[in-house]
Amino acid sequence: MARAAFQVATASARITADVVEVQEFPELARKYQIRGVPMTVVNETETLMGAVPPMQLIAAVERAASEDA
Repeated sequence: MARAAFQVATASARITADVVEVQEFPELARKYQIRGVPMTVVNETETLMGAVPPMQLIAAVERAASEDA
């Protein structure tokens, strides 16, 4: 998922990606209620659990972007 997130981010200057090791940042694990990894959070509004196909990640980014508009 990290690789997919970075690939999506390199496709557009308007997209950024961060990868966090939740064991090193337990406060983020609590904030996002992470119970398993990988877990992807897009703009605080979209959550993807597990490894998902790239098109599902892109769809989540598009939904999050439309919510920001």
